[in-house]
Amino acid sequence: MTALFALATSLMWGLADFGGGLLTRRTPALTVVVVSQGIAVTVLGAIVAATGAWSEAGPQLWFAVAAGLVGPVAMLAFYKALALGPMGVVSPLGSLGVTVPVAVGLVLGERPGLLQFAGIGVAVAGVILAGGPQFRGAPVQRQAVLLTLLAAFGFGAVMALIAEASTTVTGLFLALFVQRVTNVAAGGTALYVSVRRGGRALPEDGGMAVVRSALPALAFVGLADVAANGTYAMAAHQGPVTVAAVLASLYPVVTALAARGFLGERLRGVQAAGAGLALVGTVLLATG
Repeated sequence: MTALFALATSLMWGLADFGGGLLTRRTPALTVVVVSQGIAVTVLGAIVAATGAWSEAGPQLWFAVAAGLVGPVAMLAFYKALALGPMGVVSPLGSLGVTVPVAVGLVLGERPGLLQFAGIGVAVAGVILAGGPQFRGAPVQRQAVLLTLLAAFGFGAVMALIAEASTTVTGLFLALFVQRVTNVAAGGTALYVSVRRGGRALPEDGGMAVVRSALPALAFVGLADVAANGTYAMAAHQGPVTVAAVLASLYPVVTALAARGFLGERLRGVQAAGAGLALVGTVLLATG
């Protein structure tokens, strides 16, 4: 069951990342975050009411609140990076978020093994190769890499926090609901501030009509993301966290394949090598 849940996590995260990246090419990223997560809140609220998950409320929900505050920052950074592209580089670099659980382990007294040390070196090399060729004369691509690394840290923090927010299935529903309510509150506040400062909440071309037409895609992105958080938490509780982390970290492959299949993206050889090294480093970190 651990493998099944973790592989489902990879599939849903990969497709959600691909969909979110496409949506932010026409719609402001904050709007994508708020609307997609708002739809998820509605669905989760109905599930919580139907299952009586409120009875699971307790101090552990503060972990869900923290995940809800970090999540919008990570998603916004990642969606902006995906919009700058290319997805085949951005998505694998985003998987470096697995280093956050490793750092938590170090703080708690764990010491990395040989594979983890190797993973750190391989991952750093992957970051340099994936981003380096774009640095000269292409500041936008440098921005994409920096945004992706910020998002990776946030994703890793969310994974660690949400896994601590519940111990039962109904408790997980409540934790995910609290997390998404916090997501919408934080993202909505950021969107309001952005608009007050002259930013846009709607696409320049088409306005609200574009958002309405994109509602099915926004719903898919929001629900796939929240489902992936849930299946990862279940995978981590069902079996070894290392197995769950390795299989869940394969989601960039799904995003890259979707970008290649639907968008026909082509990567430079050194970029593809760097993205591959980043993914290998992630696996080594998780299995170490």
